This record gives sequence, structure tokens and C-alpha cells, in this order.
Amino acid sequence: MSHETDASGEAQARARAGGPGEAKPPGLKIDIVTIFPKMVEGPLAEGIVARAVVKGLLDIRVHDLRDFTTDRHRVVDDVPFGGGPGMVLKPDPLFAAVDRIREERGAPGAVILTSPDGERLTHAVAMRLRALDHLVILCGRYEGVDERVREHLATEAISIGDYVVSGGELPALVIVDAVARLVPGVVGDAASVAGDTFARDGLLDFPQYTRPAEFRGMSVPPVLLSGHHAEIEQWRREQALARTRRYRPDLLNE
Repeated sequence: MSHETDASGEAQARARAGGPGEAKPPGLKIDIVTIFPKMVEGPLAEGIVARAVVKGLLDIRVHDLRDFTTDRHRVVDDVPFGGGPGMVLKPDPLFAAVDRIREERGAPGAVILTSPDGERLTHAVAMRLRALDHLVILCGRYEGVDERVREHLATEAISIGDYVVSGGELPALVIVDAVARLVPGVVGDAASVAGDTFARDGLLDFPQYTRPAEFRGMSVPPVLLSGHHAEIEQWRREQALARTRRYRPDLLNE
């Protein structure tokens, strides 16, 4: 029996049920292919992504790669040609999974392979992916995937940083979250998204403070208590530049 799930479980079912507050057509479709569906389903059933699914702003489905094998043991990996340690994900289940998604969900705008040697995920990349209406994310595992997947199936490879994790499930979740929050309505306050780190001219965010104004001898900068919006905005701009210069000077050179 095929294991294909909606990421938010009962919340998704309620969204499809109609009635008062019936969900609008999805703003973005995302299909995730993995050998560990539960690693993906759990996190996607919480927080803003789950609420966006209920609202009909996102349509996320998780597919078990083993459902697209043809042998009774549901094998998805094999030893690498030429020898070497570890195992490699076979091409045939991945091609079959994307073929099925195309048949049932339409042609995707991008087929993304999670890979440490892919393009680094940035705000600009997330914005580019948000402009598409359908994404497929293939979660890598083991020593990697057969190169024919990279060359002839995936339209791009994305990395979330210069390090290696045990599989593509965590990177897939990061990609989904980074892209999903850019869909109008997913984050309740649109100004919050517009003011995020990297969204404000590529700078880090300015320091944030909240009540109490005095805490253990530490005070909130007086300008934030002044009520002068122009001065507050100028202070925030200066602080964003200073913080970027201190922590990520590379961003000022890009």
C-alpha cells in the first residue's frame, strides 16, 4: 500500500472538508520524497507551516521512496560501482517517484536534490523558489545518489551549509520553511517577513528588546522608548549595518 501523506494529518483533512472557512486553493504545492517519512511529517504538523496547510496556502505531501521500488524487499540503495564505503541511492525509485508525482500532481517547477555540494540556500534562492507553484524535494541519503539523478532528474541541488548531515530530511524541512514563510498569508504579519534578516537589503536584523525596560541593571536603548519613529528607524538601520559589519562582513562584500 502506498505511503503518501499530507504533512499536517488531521489539520489537512479539516482543511479539505469545506464548510465555514473553507480553504482557498493552495498557493504552493510541495512534494517531498524520502525513505524516512516520519522525520518530515512530524515537524511539518506544527507551527506556521501546519497552519498554512489548514488555510489552504500550502499543499504538502510526503512520499515514501520505498513505495516506488519493484522488489519484495523494497531496496532503495546499492553498493557503488568501482568500490568504496557506504551505499548509494538507486536511480529507478527516484525517477519512478517523480514520474508518479507528475502524473498525479502536475509538472513541478523545480525538482530539488538536497546535497552538500549544491547551491547554498540563501534568501534570494528562497525567493526564486517561492515564485514557482510546485516544488519536488528529493532527500539524499547514505553516500549520496546515483549521478544520473543529479544530471537527468533534478533541476537543481541545494545545500543548507558547508557541513554534512545524515540525510536530506532536515535540509528539506529548512527549504520548506524558508520558502513557505514567503507565501503571502503564511506569516500573519507581512511586515515581519519584510523586515527579516537578509530581507532588509541583505543585512542582518537589528537588535530587538521587549519588557521590562530595566532588567538586572540592563536598560533598553532610550531611543526605542522615545516614540520618535524616524529616529527609531534610523537607529535600527545603523544597528543592522553595525551588526552585519561585526558578525557577517562577507555580506557587505557580496
